[in-house]
Amino acid sequence: MLTEKEKLSRCHQAISPYIHRTPVMTSRLIDEEVGASVFFKCENFQRTGAYKMRGAVNAILNLTEEQKQKGVVTHSSGNFAQALSLAAQSLNVPAYIVMPSNAPGVKKEAAKNYGGFIVQCEPTLKAREINARRIQNEKGATFIHPSNNDQVILGQGTAAMELFEDYPDLQALFVPIGGGGLAAGTCLATKHFGRGCEVVGAEPEEADDAYRSLLSGKIEENVTTHTIADGLRTQLGDLNFPIIRKHIHQIATVSEKEIISAMRLIWERMKLVVEPSSAVALAALLKERDSYKDQQVGLIISGGNVDLGNLPFTTTDGPTAK
Repeated sequence: MLTEKEKLSRCHQAISPYIHRTPVMTSRLIDEEVGASVFFKCENFQRTGAYKMRGAVNAILNLTEEQKQKGVVTHSSGNFAQALSLAAQSLNVPAYIVMPSNAPGVKKEAAKNYGGFIVQCEPTLKAREINARRIQNEKGATFIHPSNNDQVILGQGTAAMELFEDYPDLQALFVPIGGGGLAAGTCLATKHFGRGCEVVGAEPEEADDAYRSLLSGKIEENVTTHTIADGLRTQLGDLNFPIIRKHIHQIATVSEKEIISAMRLIWERMKLVVEPSSAVALAALLKERDSYKDQQVGLIISGGNVDLGNLPFTTTDGPTAK
């Protein structure tokens, strides 16, 4: 029986041929703004533009040969749809992707280009689940949840593992929380590879189910999802929540204004294309900066898939190029 640490190490070794080892970047100007040394793990440079490729590959690798032949199915409106499609294509496995009709066209096209068989449905969770079950029954495909899956959680944890290999003395690690897969994986990696490092979750005030779940001790639903951080509108699952509850230091919530300000800061100071969900982590660090003064702080940039025709920056935010 493998230990958690052994599972993480074996997972990282197994998925390494199929993923990028993403760079860690720094910014002197942001360090001055925060008052700490900040190390950005740039998963926006990951295949498909987000960390989710890690968990998708690991989930497929852990299927039996019979399961691989019959394929995999998931429901997703964005990054996991693309990740599972490409992971399946890389491993010669059929992938069926249920996507809501209101999902961005560019993401539907990307998942299709990565080899996924796209099935559109009404934009409700019930419709997604019904269609996914139908495909399971018709094709015999294995359902892989985007975040509430043990193998997905392990895969997502490898981003933090790599960060600790490069910077083992981090004192805190900020990570965005949506469905909970990345946060749970980061908690496990920090437990086994960090040196007393604490994990801080970052969440929009407009989708704060994880923050309230931590307070109540049970999984809460989102009261609202009116946030620009579209990747964080989902909620925790019964597999990842216990991990987060046990190991996370705290969850900080941030306003929409703080998210946009942090996103602009990364674009302007670091010249990085990051999505709003990634900026939530920096927004949380800026809000909590007094607690991390002069420390070494890690921050996971979860992805860089943005609609360049619909950026949140306006002329009121600052000077605009002529």
